[in-house]
Amino acid sequence: MLRPVNSCMCPCARPITLRIMLKYIIYFLLIAGFTVPSHAKLDAIRLDQNWKQNIAERAPKKVQAEPKKPRKVLIFSLATGYKHWCIPHTQAVIEILGDESGAYESVTSKDVEVFRPESLKQYDAVVLNNTCPQRGERNLFHDVIIDKIGEEGKKYADMPLKAREELAQHLYESLVDYVAEGGGLVLLHGAITSFNYSDEFSQLAGGSFDYHPRQQEVTLHPVVPDHPILKPFGGEPFVHYDEPYILGGAYEKMNFAPMLEMETSSIQVNSEKQKKAIAAIPRYVAWIKTHEKGRVFFSSPSHNAQSFHQPELLSFLLNGMQYAIGDLDCDDAPLNQ
Repeated sequence: MLRPVNSCMCPCARPITLRIMLKYIIYFLLIAGFTVPSHAKLDAIRLDQNWKQNIAERAPKKVQAEPKKPRKVLIFSLATGYKHWCIPHTQAVIEILGDESGAYESVTSKDVEVFRPESLKQYDAVVLNNTCPQRGERNLFHDVIIDKIGEEGKKYADMPLKAREELAQHLYESLVDYVAEGGGLVLLHGAITSFNYSDEFSQLAGGSFDYHPRQQEVTLHPVVPDHPILKPFGGEPFVHYDEPYILGGAYEKMNFAPMLEMETSSIQVNSEKQKKAIAAIPRYVAWIKTHEKGRVFFSSPSHNAQSFHQPELLSFLLNGMQYAIGDLDCDDAPLNQ
C-alpha cells in the first residue's frame, strides 16, 4: 500500500518532488475512475502486508462452484526475459483468492524442475505468472536450462549441452502432456509469451503474443454478460490501465470461448495503419478453452497491480481459476465451431 505523502509544512520537512506528486496523483485518479493520460505509466507499488490485507478484504469469500475435491495449484513465477513489476503482486493475488474462498491450496515455485511429470501430477492446475522468456528463442525452459540464465540456471552449468537440450524438451513436453491429460493451465498477462514461437503451444493456449501499444486506459467488454465466469462485471465494461495486448499465432483461428473484448476504437496507437489493423478483427484479451482433456484460462489483465484493487477483476480471476481446475462447468465452445 502506498504511504501517505507527508503534509508537514514546517521548515524541516523535505520538499516533495514533482515526480513523486505525479505518482500519487495518477494513482488516486485511477482508483477514483479518472482517465490517466495515455503517455503515462503507473509506478510500481510496494507489496507489503497492508496491500495484501487490502486485496483480501476485496476478494470473494464464496466460490461460484463448490470444489469437487480438495484442490491444489502450482503458481510458477519465473521470468527470464522482461520482468513485470507486478509478478509478486499477481502471485499474492492468486494465493489470496484461494485462501479467502477455500477454492484451492497454493504452492509457489521458480524452479523449472517442478515441471517434471512426477511433480505435475499432484496439481489440479498450473498458473504461469508473467513467465516472459528472453526475446531470442522465446522459450522459458531453453533460457534456464540451455542458456543457464539467472540463479535458476546455475545448477545446469556442468551438464553437457545435449543433456540440457533433452531436459528442456522433456519439461516442455511434460507441461503439454499434463494439460492434454486433464490438467488445468492458467496464463496470466505476459505468460502468453512463455513458448511464443511454438505453434503447438500457441494452439494449446489459444494464441501467442504479437505486440502491444503503449500503456493506457483500456476498456474491456464482457462478451456474454451472463456467462458464469463474467457475472462479476454485471454486464458493465471493465476499465483499467494496462498494456493493450494484440495476439497472434493461433489467435486468428479463435479456437477459444472469448470472455473479454477490448474496445479498439479508443486505443491510442502510433499510426492510422496500425489502428486499422487492430480494428480489423475482434481483439479478445481473456478467454477459456479446452485442450484435449484439459482446460485453459488466459487473462491479459493486468500489467499493473492497481487493477487488482477492483473486486470485479478478483472475482473474474477466481472464476477462471475454478474453470481451469475443473470445478466450474460452463459453456466453453470455441468461436470457430
